[in-house]
Order: sequence, then structure tokens, then C-alpha cells
Amino acid sequence: MRKLLALLCLGLVACTQPTPGVTLLSYATPYSPAHPFSRADLAWIKWVEKESGGRLQIKPYWSGSLLSSEHSMVELRHGVADIGLITPIYARGGAHMIRAQAGFYGGLETFQQQTALYRCLIDADEQFQHELHGLKTLAVQGGNLPVIVTRDHRVRTLADLRGLRLRAPSELLAVLKDLGADPIDMPMGEVYSALAKGVLDGVVAPADTLRSLHFAEVAKYFNTIKIPRGAYAARAMGERRWNSLSDEERDLLDRGTVVWEQALASEITGANHSGFEAGRKHGIEFSDMAADQQAEFDALYERDGERRAHNLDRFGIDGMPTYRRARSLAARLKTDPSFRCSDKKS
Repeated sequence: MRKLLALLCLGLVACTQPTPGVTLLSYATPYSPAHPFSRADLAWIKWVEKESGGRLQIKPYWSGSLLSSEHSMVELRHGVADIGLITPIYARGGAHMIRAQAGFYGGLETFQQQTALYRCLIDADEQFQHELHGLKTLAVQGGNLPVIVTRDHRVRTLADLRGLRLRAPSELLAVLKDLGADPIDMPMGEVYSALAKGVLDGVVAPADTLRSLHFAEVAKYFNTIKIPRGAYAARAMGERRWNSLSDEERDLLDRGTVVWEQALASEITGANHSGFEAGRKHGIEFSDMAADQQAEFDALYERDGERRAHNLDRFGIDGMPTYRRARSLAARLKTDPSFRCSDKKS
């Protein structure tokens, strides 16, 4: 009923422009206005409205009131919202390459490195655009490296993961299974409750979640293992709505991509520092993963990335060229963060 009412409200807004000559666009996200992602969204909204002189206005819909986490890509294609936060790496179907490539980022640690590699990959493989059909990407998102946060079990070595039920990103499920853990993929919004009830022993997530999702309240231990994470198209607009805009409006939104991504990078980095502070405030015990254990994990991650690329064959996708390209480019980006595929041949 709530979603139906939101749709009716959106329809009314779309039919009643605030003033002649003003284009009103809706933006929908599953996150609250206070979340770091949403603060970056607000910075972008303010930039769009200022840069357009008020001729483009964005109406935000927060906390999943309009767009769902699971079906946001489909909903955008059908015009449920004009612009929205999407997570193709968690899509249940139709984004197989995008899900798989999220496991090809070993060695990269910064938002800028992650987004640069993603753009190199989509430039070279049409499969990405095929999976994003009907959508216009407005921002690509990387993020802070995940770590291991646990409720009652202290993790100091990889062997300590055995038997633990952990929420983890889809690209890490096989790696954690190889280590004897019991990983599951569930919406991040459900993790706090599952940790509080003991349904989960822990979560693989960046430090920022200690504050932004309040995990510091329901966890006791934190291991600083560096777990790679990939980038993906994270903010998008329905293609039909995009095509309905004027050339000037489309140009402005294209220019806004760098603004949105810089805001995301700033908020995500700042949120990581705040997460550590929240963890210390709540008495969480921090421990490091020994270098030999980190190296063992990195080797497992690398092998699993290649396996994921091979497994794309069952969907009729040849993933190995993209995997090999990703690993080659990751090595280059690690030593030359300024490298961009558009600057020179790769």
C-alpha cells in the first residue's frame, strides 16, 4: 500500500510542474537521508539545481519509499522513478557479468582506482551495456574495503572463520565457503537485526557500517583483513526519461557525474573514519590479520575470480578476456593511480 501511495504521489508531482520552464525529476534510494550515500546524493542534487539555475529540480524519495533494493533496475526501466540508486552486483538475474567482475579487483584499495578499472572494463566489453539496457548510468561507485565484523567470535586467523555464519557480498561467497565459513547474501538493511538476534555470527562489510548501520551496537570484534571490492554502476536514470530531456539538460547531468562520484568518494572515506571512532566508543576489539594470512586470502580471492569468469560460460558469456584485462589493468592502476584507459592504450 505504501508503494502504491508513493506511486500515486509521484504521478501527481509529474503532472504538476512547479513553474513553467522547470523540469522536475524524482530520485529514489533505499537509504535514509542521513546515510553517507544519501549525503552524497544531496550534494549532487544541490549542484544540479544550482548549475541549472533552478530549471532542473530533483525531488528525493528516501528509505525505500518509492524504489526497492531488489528490483530497482527494472523499476527504473519502467519509470517508477526517474533516477535511482541501483545495485546490479546484487541483482538476481540479468547482470551476470557485472556481478562477476566485482571479484576482479584484487590489489586496488581506493575509490578512484576501483571506478577507473570499471570504466576500462565497460569500454572494452559490450556485455556491460547489454546488462544495463534501458538505463543511463549517472555515477559509478567504488567503496571502502570490507573487513570482518563478528558478534561473539574473535577472528585472528583464517581458520577462525570456520563454521561462522557471515553475511557477505555475493562475490565473496565461494571464497568464504572454501575457508569453511557459512556465508549468506542478504540485504544489508536486515543485518543489524540478524546480528542482534544471533542469526548471524558476523558480517563482511567496511568499517563505515559500524556507525552508518549501527553494527557497533551488536558486534564485539573487528578484524582488519583487506578484502577487495569492485565498482559498479550505482546511480542511473531510465533511458526513456533520459531521452525526453533537452540536450542542455542531458549535458548538465553528464557533467554532474564527476560531481556525484567526488561526493560519494568524500562521504565514503569520511564515513570509514567515523566508523572506527564508533567502534572504539562501543568498545569493539580490533585485531589485524597476519601478513601470511592476508597473502593466503589474496591467493584464494584471485583463484575465485578466475573461476567466476569461467563460470560465465553457462550464461553464454566469455568472461575470461574481461578477467585477464582486469588483472592486467589492476596492476597498472596500483602503480599509476592517474592511469585512465581513455588516456593511452591498455
